[in-house]
Amino acid sequence: MKKTLKDKISDKLVNAFLKNKIISAIPKKFTKKLTEADKFRKLCESKIKEPVIGYKAGGTGIPLLKKLNEKEPFYASVYARNFLKNGGRVKINKSTLGIELEVCYLIKKNFFNFKKKITKKNMKKFISHIAPCIEVVGYRQKKKGIKSLGDLCSDFGANVKFIVGSKKKFKNQNVKNLKTTISNKKINQSVSGNTNTVYIDPMNSLRFVLSKLQKDKIKHNRDFYVFTGSSVGVVPILGKGIYKGVVDKIGSVSTKIN
Repeated sequence: MKKTLKDKISDKLVNAFLKNKIISAIPKKFTKKLTEADKFRKLCESKIKEPVIGYKAGGTGIPLLKKLNEKEPFYASVYARNFLKNGGRVKINKSTLGIELEVCYLIKKNFFNFKKKITKKNMKKFISHIAPCIEVVGYRQKKKGIKSLGDLCSDFGANVKFIVGSKKKFKNQNVKNLKTTISNKKINQSVSGNTNTVYIDPMNSLRFVLSKLQKDKIKHNRDFYVFTGSSVGVVPILGKGIYKGVVDKIGSVSTKIN
């Protein structure tokens, strides 16, 4: 059976993902509309037979959503190959968009047996831990900037690496209106933010992802992470060295950029 253009392009992007390569930009018809980009992402992810360690919410900044005329973020799978311990090293390239600072949650696997509608109240029983997280974002393509939310969604959510700081047991910690900072002292770069920029707040972003997983009938047999989106936007990486992120009352996390 002859492959469609969509299949051929997805094969190329999957190969780039698996082999850490950069390809030419994929056709805009797969990225312009978020609905089509999400279908393309799911097609690509269906071709990867590697362990998924969690899921990310992407495009959670309310100013970005308004600018791109979108009503809600998207979600994408996060693979174990892109998960690093605190202090892990990340090699960047010309298609790297930047670095983000987030709050992430570790969710119990029994969530997948839950049939009722997800709410902020009932989802708390599935949260085991909370932690600060750094996400390095970028494309597997020769393209720059963000012209549509579909640009990010279609390319595996544009996630390159995730670095998680020390986890704390979840005790209903308040994540509203927390100050955040990510900095690189070596090059005197520092950007401040606030958790309220994350789709109202990180708990609301978590509810969004869990609701999507439930709707899409995703199933797992292990605990998993949910990365809720950047509290500082996409911060340009202006130089190599150690980037340290601090989320007030939650903790710190760092990565070494090569």
